[in-house]
Amino acid sequence: RDRARLERSEITSPEIVLPQTAHAAFHKACHYLGVRPVVIPFDPQTFQADVNAMRAAITSNTILLVASAPCYSQGVIDPISEIGALALEKGLLFHVDACVGGIHLSFMRKLGHPLPAFDFTVPGVTSISADLHKYGYAAKGASVILYRDKSLRRYQIYACTDTTAYTLINPTVLSSKSGGPLAASWAVLNYLGEDGYKKIVCEVQEAARRLIEGIGQIPELRVLGKPDMCMFSFASDVINVYQLADEMKKRGWYLQGQFSTPLSPRNLHMSVSLGTLNGVDALLSDLRDCVRIVKESEPLPTGLIRAEVGRLLENLTPDAVANLAALAGIQGSALPDEMALINEVLDALPDELSNLLLIEYFNDLYV
Repeated sequence: RDRARLERSEITSPEIVLPQTAHAAFHKACHYLGVRPVVIPFDPQTFQADVNAMRAAITSNTILLVASAPCYSQGVIDPISEIGALALEKGLLFHVDACVGGIHLSFMRKLGHPLPAFDFTVPGVTSISADLHKYGYAAKGASVILYRDKSLRRYQIYACTDTTAYTLINPTVLSSKSGGPLAASWAVLNYLGEDGYKKIVCEVQEAARRLIEGIGQIPELRVLGKPDMCMFSFASDVINVYQLADEMKKRGWYLQGQFSTPLSPRNLHMSVSLGTLNGVDALLSDLRDCVRIVKESEPLPTGLIRAEVGRLLENLTPDAVANLAALAGIQGSALPDEMALINEVLDALPDELSNLLLIEYFNDLYV
């Protein structure tokens, strides 16, 4: 944004173009920085960003293209090379979000896994982000952003000598930033080393392969897309996956619910890491059993819930918002043990209203 202010001063309403599979952090940044996110569709079979749609979404206000390596939701790498070529053609910056998987993917490539290029070897990529606390197994609070050259980095740095206090110069948004997570990250990176990470990646990828294969053998479930690494999601046309998550929770497993979109069904997400390697067989056994339980149980009245949500939306008063919360089972400061009903209601709401409901709930906590 700051680069655009100086180099493209004619832009008064800057925009970034990103697929719907991109992380919510981009929307949060746009909200804070006054930038408009222009969301494009993804291929409903591969879950990769639609490059033609990205091309069509570019306007004279576009300042940045965004893609993922991989996207969190389905573990799929976007067509980075094609988007890089588009960025060069249009003279735009192109950021690759490799926060969740960049380190893991790098060692997969060193081990010979057939992966598409996603880094600075791709012409057009101008910046890459990666979190050390995810598949780098370091402490939270340590991430890196890499730029193709220092002419881009300078816009991240802020300096101020305009006050009576000391000179302020910050390379990040945080002024007071602990060195603890960075020191811990350095220690972990050096302790594990290249051989350690390669060993971890081999073991984790094998566990993910077994899980994906095992889920594929459960007739009621299907894995979405073709995951490039050890993160994936699965859906069902037979049972309510939100109820399945609740049943699995009773057995000590947390499967993350992800809402439906016009191009994708509701689904459950799994991230496989070093800490979950020993649970593959037990998880698959419980998953098969819980699928059977949900299949034999009384299903949630999805049609009635959506009808009631629609009725409340016809006259969206403060009372209606409270009634929506009550319909979802959100009352007081404690959430219910089972989340299926909450997820069902939130999934039925338009995004802006589900966001509003969540904000109102959190704003009422501890008041």
